[in-house]
Amino acid sequence: MWSAAAKKGINTKTKTTQPLRMTAKDRETEEAHLSNTSAPGQAGSPCEPDLNISSSGAVKERGRNWGWMLSGIICVNILILGCALVSGSAYNNVNIGTPDLQIFLIILLLLTSIWMIYYAFYTARQENAVVYKDGHAGPIWLRGGLVLFGLLSIIMDIFKIASYVGYLHCDSAVKVAFPVVQFVFILVQTYFLWIHAKDCVQIQKNITRCGLMLTLSTNLVVWMTAVTEESVHQTTIPDYPSNTTKHTGRSMYINKAGYGDDKCKCSHTSCSIFKDAYYYLYPFNIEYSLFASAMAYVLWKNVGRIIDEHTHHHIKFRLKDVFLGPVAGILLVVAGLATFIVYEMEMKKDYSDDGKKDKAVMMHFVMNIVIVTLMSVSTVIGCAIFRVDHREHVSDKNPTRSLDVGLLVGASLGQFIISYYTIVAMVGTGAKGYLNRLNLAWSILMVIQLGLQNFFIIEGLHREPFHEVHPVVTVVANPYVLQPSKELNNPELSEKDRIPSPVLTAHNQHSHAAEHKPKLLWKRRVLKEVSVFLLLGNVILWIMPAFGARPQFDHDTETDFYEFSMWAAVVNVGLPFGIFYRMHSVASLFEVFLTS
Repeated sequence: MWSAAAKKGINTKTKTTQPLRMTAKDRETEEAHLSNTSAPGQAGSPCEPDLNISSSGAVKERGRNWGWMLSGIICVNILILGCALVSGSAYNNVNIGTPDLQIFLIILLLLTSIWMIYYAFYTARQENAVVYKDGHAGPIWLRGGLVLFGLLSIIMDIFKIASYVGYLHCDSAVKVAFPVVQFVFILVQTYFLWIHAKDCVQIQKNITRCGLMLTLSTNLVVWMTAVTEESVHQTTIPDYPSNTTKHTGRSMYINKAGYGDDKCKCSHTSCSIFKDAYYYLYPFNIEYSLFASAMAYVLWKNVGRIIDEHTHHHIKFRLKDVFLGPVAGILLVVAGLATFIVYEMEMKKDYSDDGKKDKAVMMHFVMNIVIVTLMSVSTVIGCAIFRVDHREHVSDKNPTRSLDVGLLVGASLGQFIISYYTIVAMVGTGAKGYLNRLNLAWSILMVIQLGLQNFFIIEGLHREPFHEVHPVVTVVANPYVLQPSKELNNPELSEKDRIPSPVLTAHNQHSHAAEHKPKLLWKRRVLKEVSVFLLLGNVILWIMPAFGARPQFDHDTETDFYEFSMWAAVVNVGLPFGIFYRMHSVASLFEVFLTS
């Protein structure tokens, strides 16, 4: 009787000690469950201070509203005044010169630098100045991009100083002082944002809000100044009426940049070299100002915010099991760069055959059509994966994510405007000729690609991160199994009853873990492949317009249809936002890649 029970126990042990292996479907369901169960905990984690109906709570509420209102008024006034000065200095017939604008910018840069230094010293000395940190704000890749763009902006300022020194004998010294002050400002601001990007300040809230709005508005005015300079020199109407659409604005700007007086000659021979050098560094300075503005806005939203520090997921960057997306994206970037260089070299020639220029424009159109088509197809695949994804949507309120979505949708409007204006012009003229047909196809595909990519990025940013689930080898102990020492000392047990207990040794456990090491789920892999490919596609779509590609003026149909002044206004307003959209998409797609 006892022997039968022992046999039954041994059989039970033999069955239950078999490793409980996870199938791919089970692991997928478990990952989705873990991702979804983290959502409720996050929903109420980052929250504003609990404002009760008590008198102290009402006072806090009034103080917070007063600080927000005052800082908003400061920002709006600086932006409107800066916009008026920037617009006035862009026209030769307005009695506002570049030195007037630069004096205003110098004042803003100095005030902002002084406040950032004060903030850094004050928060370092106060014990409870910054109690909470926003884990979502200022990720390392964003701060790294800020440092990279800041470094290139500093190099641009050095080239400007070296160039402007040659004109001190006949031009204003303010033009040398401005890049010097901007040099110092970039150093101070980069350090400030690198150290304090995650701060949730709990003291001197109103002063901090006003200082951050000063920082935000200063960066936006610097951005408007750089964009206006870039737009003016790209679209200056030539003095001769025979050709008003070809690529002559850039060379005119390099000859007259910032001076407007041909009588003022440089005192050293390196001026033209420095001008050419800092011209190509303008896009990095523009992106630096926008990065800093976005980080200042998140800091402003986090003033007085109370955050549960345990809600942030620490996600590591790795390209494990991702191959096709990076390879295809790199090939796309290389091909785009090759065609862009050929196109730019042909457009910069003063005396070139119109047939060769048309072929260069055609090559540029075809390359862009290929890029946006491939990106649209990959985005459709990514959107289809989201449809079968079991992860919940993030329910907590986060200023960083809200800003990302707002900037993404708002910046895409610039490219939407240019594309729809082009479609109307092409359809209105009948789309005659292969260049017009290619331009029409490019514009339609661009609209489709922008809409699909916005949906993919927004959906990815609002999904809970995947959680890694490793297969567990479970061993269930059987109380009926005798210890080996007892088995040997009991002569009444039969040979069948002396079956050794199937206990897993350390070596067996290691072999099981190595044998069943989890691979990346197919849905996660597809999302990562799509994210990397779209990221690299947006990189090349940023490089081409940021470094001078202007097919809107190299092809004259829109210029003839809308007249030059109207078409130039449309492009000068929409293109800077389109360029920023591509860089912001790169940052957002990197975030989607990490959470996938």
